[in-house]
Amino acid sequence: MIIQNILDTDLYKFTTSYAYIKLFPYAEGTFTFQDRDQTVYSEDFLKAVKKEIEKLREVKLTSEEQEFMTHHCRFLPPVYWEWLASFRFNPEKICMELDAEGHLHLEVTDLLYKVTLYEVPLLAIISEVKNKFEHKSVDLEVVKEKLAPKITLSNDNALPFSEFGTRRRFSKEVHETVIKELKKQARYCTGTSNCYLAMKYNMRPMGTHPHEWFMFHGAQFGYKHANYMALENWVNVYDGDLGTALSDTYTSESFLSNFSRKQAKLFDGVRCDSGDEFQFVDQLIKRYQELGIDPTTKTIIFSNALDFPKALELFRYCKGRIRCSFGIGTNLTNDTGYAPANIVMKLSRCRMNANQQWRECIKLSDDLGKHMGSITEVEACMHELRIS
Repeated sequence: MIIQNILDTDLYKFTTSYAYIKLFPYAEGTFTFQDRDQTVYSEDFLKAVKKEIEKLREVKLTSEEQEFMTHHCRFLPPVYWEWLASFRFNPEKICMELDAEGHLHLEVTDLLYKVTLYEVPLLAIISEVKNKFEHKSVDLEVVKEKLAPKITLSNDNALPFSEFGTRRRFSKEVHETVIKELKKQARYCTGTSNCYLAMKYNMRPMGTHPHEWFMFHGAQFGYKHANYMALENWVNVYDGDLGTALSDTYTSESFLSNFSRKQAKLFDGVRCDSGDEFQFVDQLIKRYQELGIDPTTKTIIFSNALDFPKALELFRYCKGRIRCSFGIGTNLTNDTGYAPANIVMKLSRCRMNANQQWRECIKLSDDLGKHMGSITEVEACMHELRIS
């Protein structure tokens, strides 16, 4: 059984789930799987994934997990964890099939505060089953050997980072091996996004909000106002906690153009998840200066497919100009000598309640290959934002 604990997921899934409950309790959404490598899968693979999905019925929040999260996430009220204790994954909500070419199609539809919880476990299942079916095996000692110079680089340079690798990990076993080593050896590891491993190894659970929060606001309120409204609503829920703003749902240029002085002062910093990171550093510093804010009081979190040498370059580039930290995922949990699965699940449509029409959800990344959505809707968004 790959997913045995409901906390074996990223913290931001819970923070986003609660935000939907508090502000949009009747909103519904669909999460859609995408394999950017267009992998061809077999019927046996499909059966194996479905078998793992069926086991998700058994997963529930334990009293030990509830106590840990209640005491380590003061920004989420106890009532949320009480609700989560009653939550169960429902495999009937998951539509999955292979098309004629063997490409995997997978969708989940439910109330947004529920459906958001499916994303990370499903991706972790698919990644691990895929590796098994491709007969990929990993020596855990080799995993430790590959990890050692990364920890040394961080320790020698006081490079702060957190582990963000649940969704595309090689396996649960590799993930836990990495966390054990980080806990023992990495002096500047600030925590992990995985709540179960944070509990098991007494680490800090890390995370704020995802692209889906902004995609929902864009679909419901218009792209021009999406970034501003998404941040305002986040503040309405968390009152200044979880203060890292995600910049690139509708391009960072658009984000920075309407990043208000109030929001820039209130949020601790910004997460950069696509595009040219060095260019973004300059743009963000310039925007803070325009707003009369000292950039050295703010933080950039870099999280775009990073490795440690690239992180060190960025760390040195930011030094003395703006604070920075790094969320490193696949390079920690799937650096095994095999090409990691290039898979995502994103919010593809939503509606405010069951009486409304569905609206398409899209994403305009700073990396052209990461745009998500129909050409028609992407072009409509670009026109509204005046992006050429």
